[in-house]
Amino acid sequence: MNARTNQESPYQGRLLIDGQWCDAADGARLERRSPAHDQLVAVYAQAGVQDAQRAVAAARRAFDQGPWPQMKGAERARILRQVADAILVRKQALARMESLENGKPLAQSLAEIEGAADLWQYAASLARTLHGDSYNTLGQATLGVVLREPIGVVGIITPWNFPFLIVSQKLPFALAAGCTCVVKPAEVTSGTTLMLGEILLEAGVPAGAVNMLVGEGSVVGEALVTHPDVDMLSFTGSTAVGKQALAQSAATLKKVALELGGKNPQIIFADCDWEAAVDAVVYGVFFNAGQCCNSGSRILVQDAIAEKFSAAVVERSRHVRVGDPFAEGTQVGAITTHKQLASILAHIEGARRDGAQLALGGARMNRPGLYIEPTVLTGVTRDMAIAKQEVFGPVLSVLRFGTLAEAIELANSTLYGLSAAVWSRDFDTCLTAARRIRAGTVWVNTFLEGHAELPFGGYRESGIGRELGRLATEDYTETKTLHMHLGARADWYLAQA
Repeated sequence: MNARTNQESPYQGRLLIDGQWCDAADGARLERRSPAHDQLVAVYAQAGVQDAQRAVAAARRAFDQGPWPQMKGAERARILRQVADAILVRKQALARMESLENGKPLAQSLAEIEGAADLWQYAASLARTLHGDSYNTLGQATLGVVLREPIGVVGIITPWNFPFLIVSQKLPFALAAGCTCVVKPAEVTSGTTLMLGEILLEAGVPAGAVNMLVGEGSVVGEALVTHPDVDMLSFTGSTAVGKQALAQSAATLKKVALELGGKNPQIIFADCDWEAAVDAVVYGVFFNAGQCCNSGSRILVQDAIAEKFSAAVVERSRHVRVGDPFAEGTQVGAITTHKQLASILAHIEGARRDGAQLALGGARMNRPGLYIEPTVLTGVTRDMAIAKQEVFGPVLSVLRFGTLAEAIELANSTLYGLSAAVWSRDFDTCLTAARRIRAGTVWVNTFLEGHAELPFGGYRESGIGRELGRLATEDYTETKTLHMHLGARADWYLAQA
């Protein structure tokens, strides 16, 4: 594939099936325009059901007959490290494509690409350390061995908010375990995933071990979810779509891992580090234009400081720089799609009807592109939809609490449980809250930090399973027990005579 990522020509993307770049069987194509500039930035072959079936068949052959599952862990690790190195070599082109399609500031895209390369390096280390167990305590005539084997063909469906990072939270760990994969990126941000496909082939990933399809979720995604030859589904996206995928997968009883939505609280106690907390709140809700499952979209502020703290957040938010993703100093770029922009504005209008006060922003910006003003809503109460529903945009809801017990109860009052933060100088307060909040990640006096070594995932409607961490590859395996008998075996028939 001849990847073109210069400013003059749109990127030309094709499907990757069985090691070959190809057009869709029916010749369908789709176009992607930049949300920041409304310019054509990519043209893709658009996969249909027939293409999805071909890709799954290729992955099935590559798993059942190909070399990838049979390779030594050290050999898989070597290839994964080469992928990581190549990502860093191409990070400028990858980041530029990410910003063109997603609308996020270029500096943030660069950081995302670099972080993704680290995930490939970490997955390489796990390829060599994945192992089973042995049991020699079952008696002198018995030896038990538990093997970990790759689960098989994995369907990977990724969203548009962090296209390269999220595919890198899944694909390298599945490959490290010895699985083969079919990847479907979000159709509006497919460029960097296809560029990754080029890197994989150059690094020596065998034909069919990774296949990539650009297409609509209702067509290609559903084909992967329901296909009997797909042994596992790894999906990141909205809770609503995740529920649909889980229900559709039931017919084949495939394993399903879901990373879904969140309505993540930052709990601000009166004794917090004031400047650090204000900065973290503003960063937490406006990073990636709020299009982040971990977005700190609601803050719970203790009554004693609620008015003053809210005012400080509003004032700091006034100075957040919204603009062209390629302009130096831009902190918030464009909203990724027209549909998402309309959804955000509808959430804001609904909050106002429910009685929340608009302290800042609340409208689309009067400029070309899909831009929205940083928005802060005060006077929000727990019964309002804006306090419970994921907005997925640069909209902050401010709620109040009195005691530690009230803060914990309020933090746990939504159906989500992805992440949270606690801000206090008192260790007992922080640890008590962190242990009682039902969320997969709780930050203490910081927010939105992540490391490859630490598991990521949520409670309740925020998903099923965990990504990253030292057990990440195990999620892509099955366990097999070998029960071995040593020496002569007692004859059951004679024993009963």
